[in-house]
Amino acid sequence: MTKLLILSLVLLASSLLASAVSVEYCNKRENYDVTVSSVDIIPNPVIRGEPATFNISACTDGSVTGGKLVIDVNYFFFHVHQETHDLCEETSCPATGNFAIAHQQVLPSYTPPGSYTITMTMLDSDGKQLTCIKFDFSIGFIADS
Repeated sequence: MTKLLILSLVLLASSLLASAVSVEYCNKRENYDVTVSSVDIIPNPVIRGEPATFNISACTDGSVTGGKLVIDVNYFFFHVHQETHDLCEETSCPATGNFAIAHQQVLPSYTPPGSYTITMTMLDSDGKQLTCIKFDFSIGFIADS
């Protein structure tokens, strides 16, 4: 009974820290091979100097066997960062049907607090765009020294 109570409290605490964010496609008229149903950020707002996890729920009718995940970050209207990841390091390949992309990152303690926008582009092994989404996130004022 005690273990069940502790597990329930941990799940409740993690659900309070997680927050689904609003997602929009880069081109609303495009029929992307990969669709994104949700993006959850844990914790939200992101805490500087602490791990932040971005969980992306996606779906495809085909099979994604490899490629890249390109992440661009804007602070207000200024492009401040870009990184590229091997897609198969962020999800299990081949990805078919419903799949999840999980990316964890620690932002330096000197990262300015405020509102940021991420543009995430998924490319297949041949460079074909599979999807492109944008979403906002915030970095809080609390930071470890």
